[in-house]
Amino acid sequence: MLTRLRIQNYALIRELDVDLNPGFSIITGETGAGKSILLGALSLILGQRADSAVLNDKSVKCVVEASFRVDGLGLEELFAVNDLDFDDFAIFRREINPAGKSRAFINDSPVMLKVMQDIGFRLIDIHSQNQNLEINDQTFQMMVVDICAGNQTDLLSYKSRFNEYRLLSSQLREAELEIEKSKADLDYFQFQFDQLHKALLVENEQEELEKELELLTHAEEIKSGLSNVTELLNGEEASALNQTKTAIGLVTKMVNFLPDAKGFAHRLESLYVDLKDIAQEVAWIGEKVEFDPDRIRGINDRLDLIYSLQQKHHVQSVKELIELRDAFEQKIVAVTSGEEELFRLSKLKGEKYGEVELLAQALSARRNLISAEIETRVISQLYLLGMPNSRFKVEISPVPTPGNNGMDLVNFLFTANKNGVLCEISRVASGGEMSRLMLAIKALISRSKALPTIIFDEIDSGVSGDIAERMGIILKEISSDMQVINITHLPQIAAKGDHHFLVYKQDSANDTTTRLKRLTKAERIEELAKMLSGENITAAAILNAEELLK
Repeated sequence: MLTRLRIQNYALIRELDVDLNPGFSIITGETGAGKSILLGALSLILGQRADSAVLNDKSVKCVVEASFRVDGLGLEELFAVNDLDFDDFAIFRREINPAGKSRAFINDSPVMLKVMQDIGFRLIDIHSQNQNLEINDQTFQMMVVDICAGNQTDLLSYKSRFNEYRLLSSQLREAELEIEKSKADLDYFQFQFDQLHKALLVENEQEELEKELELLTHAEEIKSGLSNVTELLNGEEASALNQTKTAIGLVTKMVNFLPDAKGFAHRLESLYVDLKDIAQEVAWIGEKVEFDPDRIRGINDRLDLIYSLQQKHHVQSVKELIELRDAFEQKIVAVTSGEEELFRLSKLKGEKYGEVELLAQALSARRNLISAEIETRVISQLYLLGMPNSRFKVEISPVPTPGNNGMDLVNFLFTANKNGVLCEISRVASGGEMSRLMLAIKALISRSKALPTIIFDEIDSGVSGDIAERMGIILKEISSDMQVINITHLPQIAAKGDHHFLVYKQDSANDTTTRLKRLTKAERIEELAKMLSGENITAAAILNAEELLK
């Protein structure tokens, strides 16, 4: 339950610190006094977004802090999952600085707003006036049925399996589209692969062929040049070898009387050996080089094929052509393997659908089982609220495909008249009837939801007199199981509270602020009398207020 609320620098609230009690608490005050500001501040610590516009004094930060008693609510695991220390009390705090930056804390540990929302959802329900319209929403109606049926745990299991099923369905659709596209392109891939495959491409062959072609094209010129070199080096007349050999003989004769002659002789002998090797290699190459027009034609044909493939595929090398060939081959293989992946995904999807369907059937069974009890309990409450001829029906229809909440469609049907036709609530319920119907449903789910605190913001809108009295009785009954805080303008309901708070504005020389105070018994009588008769409190109103409090 909510045990304390502290607000600093929020809208018209400069400073507010209030302790709250179990049971039924009432908040009253004139229109515009700031009751909605209290709810706005409280919604901040439940994860609602805000900016610097909420600051009363733009130079200092806004702080909203709420203490909750959380022992016995089974929240230990939720705290542990979010790395939060668990204690009997949890302190939620939001801070908004003048720059608009917001920070959230639980037990002094910084948390994301989503964490604050998830835990806050388990601690408190704020029912504002516009939430009466939720009763027309089929998602809300489904939630009511599931809470009463005790489906929460199984619904989590269902949603987990359904998300897995939906993911598999998405993957299967993507795979089918990819296979379909690949099949359409398969002939193209196969043609391109076949052409490159038949070319029997070898990396670096282009460079080697171009070198060989260059050699064959200049074969005659090369042969003639090498022949001349051979003649110069090793011809029969004044060849380089003969002249070097003669020079070696002359130098050798001078070895005994010329110190340098021996060195010259060695060097000339080395030169002679090199010249002889060169002459033999040049002669061998010259003999091997032949003009071969057939080979030239073959090389040109091969290079033309390579050049045409490079031009077609906009690449510069044989290596890139080989990479393209391999890529086309992989695409062809992918079409074949894709069929296997389709089969695998389709099988998994079928298995997951079976799991989803079984869980959905279990949810449906409990929904149908509880529907009659929901109808009976709501009609019973409506009878107490002055609607004896009303009828209420929970219509549960099966749907062919799984959805977020199973394979059912829930629709609440209602009529306030004895011979009225059951219709959707939005078509037949007035504002006051909708308020009473929502209260009946909130009373129904409050016990099932195991929620420690609920705040009603003028759920009594559109009712008065005896009906207001009965609404107060129901709110009082709800408070026996949980903490109920009710904002009201009706004295009949205000008198039922265990605790009564007054919201009021206080003017000073410089500004106006919203204040909140707990009323004493005497102050309560005065406040109830004012609610009965207006500002001019009469003796009759005082007596009436005292009677209401009894």
